[in-house]
Amino acid sequence: MEAIIKEILQFRNERDWEQFHNSKDLALAISIEAAELLELFLWKENEAADPARLKEELADVLTFGLLLAEKHGLDPEQIIREKLWQNAEKYPVEKAKGTAKKYTELE
Repeated sequence: MEAIIKEILQFRNERDWEQFHNSKDLALAISIEAAELLELFLWKENEAADPARLKEELADVLTFGLLLAEKHGLDPEQIIREKLWQNAEKYPVEKAKGTAKKYTELE
């Protein structure tokens, strides 16, 4: 993970784009790129998105997410693991397996 973040930062810094990467704009960029990712599926069958475009849009979402994490000194691997632990508590296997119900609806 560190290696790819360093590559992203080098790419950004060579172009002097850090000046545009405040937290608000990075969050907006994530949302906009996520919308472009969603657009790939609009009016198509479930798995009919163009794989090449899917890779491009997903890379954009992930890149901006990593830039936002780096800006705030967050370790992406650590925060993902922490979220997985939180979700494991909310969604225990014995209650959540095979259902898409929200944790507040699990019995």
